[in-house]
Order: sequence, then structure tokens, then C-alpha cells
Amino acid sequence: MDAGVHFGHLKRKWNPAMAPYIFMEKSGIHIIDLKKTEAKLNEAANAMKQIAKSGRKILFVATKKQAKDIVAEKVKAVNMPYVTERWPGGMLTNFPTIRKAVKKMSAIDKMATDGTFETLSKRERLQIERQRAKLEKNLGSIADLTRLPAAMFIVDVHKEYIAVREANRLNIPVFAMVDTNSDPRNIDFPIPANDDASKSISLIIEFVTSSIAEGLGERKMEKEKEAAETKAKAEKKTEKAKEPAKPRKRIESSKVQEAEPEADEVVEVKAEKKTVKKFKEPEIEEEAIEQPVAEANKESEVE
Repeated sequence: MDAGVHFGHLKRKWNPAMAPYIFMEKSGIHIIDLKKTEAKLNEAANAMKQIAKSGRKILFVATKKQAKDIVAEKVKAVNMPYVTERWPGGMLTNFPTIRKAVKKMSAIDKMATDGTFETLSKRERLQIERQRAKLEKNLGSIADLTRLPAAMFIVDVHKEYIAVREANRLNIPVFAMVDTNSDPRNIDFPIPANDDASKSISLIIEFVTSSIAEGLGERKMEKEKEAAETKAKAEKKTEKAKEPAKPRKRIESSKVQEAEPEADEVVEVKAEKKTVKKFKEPEIEEEAIEQPVAEANKESEVE
């Protein structure tokens, strides 16, 4: 209430799509429902916290005079990219060209350090310095943005309609402060709030950046934990490698002899079996023995 977050625009300037977020009308000015503002702000802050925790970037856009310095100061603290000057058309849809301009700026910096400037004339140096200053003003805050952002946070959707269209075209989620004169239908996470008062902007941006800082802190803790675990595993492996190898258990010779006969004994047994088979006496049939006995008996009778 003190920051004036609940104040909307004049009734004649309102957007009918903002009707669900309007509490009442007073003196021709719409009053925003702060309960819905609080709920939407918490929802947006939690989503942004998860994005920051995953290590992705959120681009902040605020070219309004009231919001420029506030956004630059708060967002720089959490190391996120931001645009506070004129929105360069095609910044998202034509991102490779913007990256070329950023690389050009770094090339000029390299020229200043390696002594190339000394070989140039005074006029050429002045032209390059002016070009560098212009690039720094428009693109200096997004120099670290090497790829498309994971999300965008916009102050005053009505003014930054080009940025909203580009984000919608590339399916980039949009978080935004939405006043009563704005259309919240193209915004993924609308935060109904006064986007003209500097106190209101400061309050919302501070809340959002604090949640981003929490996400970054959690990410840092997780990385440190993983690094400690990998280090502990590596130390265990080195300790195991240093330990002397354990001697193998030897079986007693007597047990081996009992369990398995020697090869020579096996050979002798086989040889004995073979000799037995060779010198085995042939079996005599009973009939063959009875015939000669009967003949001998006959002969004795005759005599």
C-alpha cells in the first residue's frame, strides 16, 4: 500500500482484459486487488527461482525513465542481463546479428590492449571509440548473453510490446508487471501492479531478484556438494590402489592328494586294467568237458 502498487490508470484508459485483477474504482481511477497481486507475484518468483537454479538466464527489459536505474542496480547484483536503453528490434528473432555486434565490441577492446590503436590515425581512433561507446550503451548489459534467454521480465508491457511479440514468437516465457491499461493475455506470468511509480517498481524487482539470488545460491550449494562427493570417491579409489594385494589362500598338499589322485597312479590303474583284459583265461563250456569224460568211461567198460 505504501509503495502505491494498488494504483491503476484512469477508468477511460483501462483494458477490459484486466477486469479480473481490478478490485474497485475510486475517483475515476481503478484500484488493483493486492491479494491477487501477492498470489501472482509469489507464483512468478517461484518460477524464476527454478529457472535461475537450473543455470539459465532471465532477460530484464525496462526502458522507462522511472525503471532504468532501479532495474540496472538490482539486476546487476544477481548477474542477469538487462536492457534499459532502446529495445533493439530483432534482438531475439535476429539474435546472431546482435551477437556479431557484441563480438565487434570485444574486438575493439582487444585492439586497445594489443597496441593496434597506436598505428591508427587520430581521426580513426575517435571514430572507433565513438562506435565502442554506442555499442556499450545499447548492448553492454547483454555482453554475457551467449544464447537466447530462458525467460523475460518486462516492466510496462504496453510500452515494450515489440519485446513481448518477439518472446511470444520464440515461445520464451514472459514475466511482466501489468497495469490496468495493459493486455495480460500474451503474458505467461502477469503481475498486476502499478508500473509507473518508482517505489512500486523497486518493490516488485527487489522481491523477484531476491528469489533469483536464492535459486543461484541453491545451485552453488548443489555444485559444491557434488564436487565434494566426487572428490571423496576419487580419494577412496586412490587408497584402494595403494593398499598391498592380499595373498591368495593355499590349499594344503595332503588335502589336494586326498581330493585328487596323482596322474601317475591313474596311468598305472589304467595299465593294470588293460593287462587283465589281455591275459584273461577263456571260459570252457560244460558240454565240451562232459564229452571226453563219457568217451573215457566207454573205453574202460570195453576193456
